[in-house]
Amino acid sequence: MPEKLRSSGVTAIVLAAGTSSRMGSPKQLLRVGQETLLERTLGILRRSKVDQIVVVLGHEATGIQEQVELTGVKIVVNKAYREGMGTSLREGVSNVAPSARAALVVLADQPFLQPATIDRLIDEYHEHQPQIVLPLYRGFRGNPVVLDRSVFPEIESLSGDVGCRAIFGSHTKNILKVSVEDVGVLLDVDTKADLEKFRDASARLEIVPALLESVDLEGRNVRGAEVAARPQIVIVGREAVGKALLKLAGVLKFMVTVVDPFLTLEELPDADCVLHTLDFSRLQAASGTFVVVASRGRFDEEAIEQALNAGASYVALVANKKRVAEVIRSLQARGISQEQLARLHAPAGIDIGADGPEEIALSVLAEIVSELHRHATLAQNATAD
Repeated sequence: MPEKLRSSGVTAIVLAAGTSSRMGSPKQLLRVGQETLLERTLGILRRSKVDQIVVVLGHEATGIQEQVELTGVKIVVNKAYREGMGTSLREGVSNVAPSARAALVVLADQPFLQPATIDRLIDEYHEHQPQIVLPLYRGFRGNPVVLDRSVFPEIESLSGDVGCRAIFGSHTKNILKVSVEDVGVLLDVDTKADLEKFRDASARLEIVPALLESVDLEGRNVRGAEVAARPQIVIVGREAVGKALLKLAGVLKFMVTVVDPFLTLEELPDADCVLHTLDFSRLQAASGTFVVVASRGRFDEEAIEQALNAGASYVALVANKKRVAEVIRSLQARGISQEQLARLHAPAGIDIGADGPEEIALSVLAEIVSELHRHATLAQNATAD
């Protein structure tokens, strides 16, 4: 690592302890060009302003150490890695240099970050002195995250499969969101499909056009003419429930918009529109807008806040009760009123004992249809009066 002119006071924590259950093999060792995922991520950090790099290993720790060049980094083995990300965060924070003012938490499977983006987050941290710094790409929250030392005790109290977002709701006024032009803050490799998409990319710039070529200047990708007379379902996220809901909504002739930074209409034949920017002011006009957030925590708060402030006819969150409570606390800290929160359906859907993505999607669509008829009845009564 080249010698830095001055200390940044920031230690990087690389979370590389996971079991790669969605991949089937240690993704830290998968190849991107001539390097493994982990080597690529470490190379990015070595070219940034961070002072120290701490790598937290767990699953297949011995094999990874034998196959990855780890010179100049501090290795920590999390023996409790099976209990979830919270344990790895604890191990990482407890091994940050005593002289460090902050930690930069990086995922091991983010091989397309730009060193300049990391430096920008560090510079913004020093200039504004927040407790937490988050990068945003087109309104979508990404990684890595800068954590001031003042929040380390909260990180050290985490347990189970929770990440940094578990403490965001307690620090809303001390969170700095930095808009960046680096798609790498959103790109990680979770599945074999992701790997195939990125495998031949030897540099970040080679994959950006392929991912974003369908995005027009308004951030929208629209199929056919816009039809304002149809009610619109807006699905935020690419998870299984959202995909199932997309198919069902089409059967009932809803206009369907998917909000996601990368998906295209070619990948979503049942969608009418894809919005590549998390900005609800760019949604198409419709006779009613029904928003379903199914992003598995990635964009929950931001999407719900926008939907509530935009006056959507229906806003719902697909999540378990624990996650719902976290989101509500965060929204309250953001200044969302109880009156607005009363319009949030969370967990989403009518209670039909749903099990699996398709049944959950059915319960959500049933609730939307009920709300659609309720609004129509209210409108009729108002006209009659």
